Amino acid sequence: MTTDTALGYDVFVVDPSPLTGSELPNGEPRRYQPIAVTLVHGRQDAVLVDPPLTTEQAQQVGDWVESSGKRLTHIVATHGHGDHWFTAETLAERFGARVVASAGTIEQMHTNVSARELLWDVMWPDQIPVTPVTAETVPGNRLALEGHELGIVEVGHADSDDCTVVHVPDLGLVVAGDALYNGVHLYLADAAAGEFGPWRKAIDTVAALRPRHVVASHQYKNLDDDAGRIIAETRQYLDDAEAVLAAQATPEGFFSAMLERHPDRLGRTVLWVSARALYFAREGDDPWQTLLAAWL
Repeated sequence: MTTDTALGYDVFVVDPSPLTGSELPNGEPRRYQPIAVTLVHGRQDAVLVDPPLTTEQAQQVGDWVESSGKRLTHIVATHGHGDHWFTAETLAERFGARVVASAGTIEQMHTNVSARELLWDVMWPDQIPVTPVTAETVPGNRLALEGHELGIVEVGHADSDDCTVVHVPDLGLVVAGDALYNGVHLYLADAAAGEFGPWRKAIDTVAALRPRHVVASHQYKNLDDDAGRIIAETRQYLDDAEAVLAAQATPEGFFSAMLERHPDRLGRTVLWVSARALYFAREGDDPWQTLLAAWL
């Protein structure tokens, strides 16, 4: 999308990739969520938000950026989950760009690097490039793109700790990272004991920016970017998850009930991971071991 000021944005959605592991309770094979990468661009320069996970995906995204004809100046990671930054340095080297993030996101990046061997590399063996944390903070969490401000806005805990969104006021745009989802099941596994209050506050922070357009970093590519709809649907999903948690005694029951309420959302593997993690947490197990058990 482009405005008459030549400031615009485009989105590249990486299709869901297959995952190792056993099939889902409904018999489906395991597949990951789609990953959305956003290019905010002016007449000559551009900023990339949330680069993807694997080397192959980085090649696809890099070719897409190159075809735009824009000079990539910065790469922004909205939060620490590796599927939104593990290829940042690969793309930074290709384009001579600088990787930036908030201080909290950078801390979470280091945590995700330490989890590579036990989690990420098990699910995507030999597919993820070397992942040094080269991100730096920027003064005031703000970038300039040809005279237009891009703000890195801290929203707190959403599907992980220390989440941010990228606000582009002149476009009425929020690149929401994982604070909002669009047609994809939410990753609830990091919500301690099913407590969604912090995520609701994160959504409120995004809503207060009064965006017209939202890009969720997990989205069904056939859906539009209407901010009001995406915000309302993300809130509704959390409400539904809370109600189903109270009504269902098992992760299988939670999985089936959420599918009934949201049959058209993609990312059913993440729904099953969330279900397992939420119910494992009720047993008081170690959070890290719970997360590994839920994914693997």
